Amino acid sequence: MKTRISLLALVIVIISGFRLMPTRTIMGKVTHIGSGSPLPGVTVSLKGTSTNTVTDAQGNYLINTPDSGGTLVFSFIGLQTKEVKVANKNRIDVVMESDMTPLKEVVTTHVKQDKRMRTAPAKYGLAQGAIYPADELMVSYPTSSENREQFNTEEYDGITENIFRDARYSPLSTFSIDVDAASYSNIRRYIQNGQRPPKDAVRIEEMVNYFHYQYPQPEGEDPFSINTEISSAPWNEKHKLVLIGLQGKKIPTEKLPPSNLVFLIDVSGSMSDHNKLPLLKSSFKLLVQQLREQDHVAIVVYAGAAGLVLPSTSGADKNKIIEAIDRLEAGGSTAGGAGIRLAYQVAKENFNKEGNNRVILATDGDFNIGESSNGAMERLIEEKRQEGVFLTVMGFGMGNYKDSKMETLADKGNGNYLYIDSILEAQKALVNEFGGTLFTIAKDVKLQIEFNPAKVQAYRLIGYENRMLKSEDFNNDKKDAGELGSGHTVTALYEIIPVGVESKFFKVDELKYQNTKIDPQALKSNELMTVKFRFKKPDGEVSKLIVHTLKDRNNSLEKTSNNFRWAASVASFGMLLRGSEYLNGFSENGIIALAQNAKGEDKNGYRNEFISLIKADQLVASK
Repeated sequence: MKTRISLLALVIVIISGFRLMPTRTIMGKVTHIGSGSPLPGVTVSLKGTSTNTVTDAQGNYLINTPDSGGTLVFSFIGLQTKEVKVANKNRIDVVMESDMTPLKEVVTTHVKQDKRMRTAPAKYGLAQGAIYPADELMVSYPTSSENREQFNTEEYDGITENIFRDARYSPLSTFSIDVDAASYSNIRRYIQNGQRPPKDAVRIEEMVNYFHYQYPQPEGEDPFSINTEISSAPWNEKHKLVLIGLQGKKIPTEKLPPSNLVFLIDVSGSMSDHNKLPLLKSSFKLLVQQLREQDHVAIVVYAGAAGLVLPSTSGADKNKIIEAIDRLEAGGSTAGGAGIRLAYQVAKENFNKEGNNRVILATDGDFNIGESSNGAMERLIEEKRQEGVFLTVMGFGMGNYKDSKMETLADKGNGNYLYIDSILEAQKALVNEFGGTLFTIAKDVKLQIEFNPAKVQAYRLIGYENRMLKSEDFNNDKKDAGELGSGHTVTALYEIIPVGVESKFFKVDELKYQNTKIDPQALKSNELMTVKFRFKKPDGEVSKLIVHTLKDRNNSLEKTSNNFRWAASVASFGMLLRGSEYLNGFSENGIIALAQNAKGEDKNGYRNEFISLIKADQLVASK
């Protein structure tokens, strides 16, 4: 008996030792020996362990290994598996070559479910609102992405491009801010795979706001600074372009409030592909490394049912959180509504009145049982946001990706929406922009612009089509709007047709039965527009108003800031992808030249990548 106890104690000591073992991050790139081109989708695993990741579209990868080293295994169907010892290296670049072994036959295997698997969904139903431990919930559902028929069932909400509005009869333009960046990384995924994205996947405001802009930090009590700039529109010199930029206050990580986070992870069968659950797990591990002792994380998963696999745990216990993530496997149907309800329940049970309370939902959006329609999910999220818990939605995968559903969830849940197409995108969102992604400094931020009809004949907001509000919504504090995170920038662009300028894009006959008179004071004023902002504190219910005016100027495009020209270049590329008539023949070469002259400081390479993306799109379009 004593011998058994001693052995058990020894095992506990050994396991504890492994958990405390220091780790380091290895990064690198995988390319093909023949063409030198990057290899996406290569599995990179730490030999003898369950630790693994996959390379992104550029062949890049990040993986954690013990500080003492180990061996990395690189594998991909059709390529020779390669093993490389880590030793003392922090970067390992690998060149792989084709496996010339012929495939003699292709065998399709159908796996028979056992009784436990068939009864699992009923057993784990949430009718009683119960929370189940990991060992009961994580039943294996035998599914394989190779054995499923592949159809493209991606879903996007329709977008009707904003048109020019008459400043005399429609002088007010009202919209909610949008800090989401999902559309840009999703577009990038399409182009890098040799395809043009669907037009409705292109949300120009999300493309523009993917990038950070050099606006000054706020100096007063308000959580953001307001910046405006005007010049001629690059795609139409007769028109003017107005930039409105917000800069959220940057709060140092050590001064951010404590977080009560719930990771809500989709482990259904549709998540089994290499660019879904494996990439998701690697992404969440990056986030876990940013957590502090005062931060807490719980993990809820859902497939045929939902369950709690990790109770709220301190960020100081990173090994325990990562072990829970590593155990996750994909299988079963998708009870998204049940998962959301349970995640909010767990967040409420651990609610921190002085902190940041947030559910982070990671999924491909393919909910197929329970509450699953856009309307049902919207009502569920609107109900739950009243509990003071914010929402971040992280999208993964392709083929059955449900963008429309995830955008709805983020918009209605006081949240933001990201699309993770690579480990580097995860690093951008969860490491480089950690504060902006997870910590809200202002909520329900709305803008209302009043144009001076003595200066402006017509105007149109570029993008933000699904963020438009009614004029009366601006003063209605019950009307939901967008959230601004720590250090976030938000940029909006208006294209303006000045008074007296003839344009083929705006022709309206004079009215027969009425005549709108312009205030004499407006005729004397040099103001082009008045910009009004409303926002609430993260825990507030009453908004505050800020007013800012912009005077008419005739600045040449060459004398504008990098902020202005860069935003214009990104917007024009979005217009090109949407096939906008307003682009007025402005070519991709013109867009590239505009972007190259506005690149400025680019320490993370995001702007260089954008320029390369336009060039790649030229090749795609020429096919």
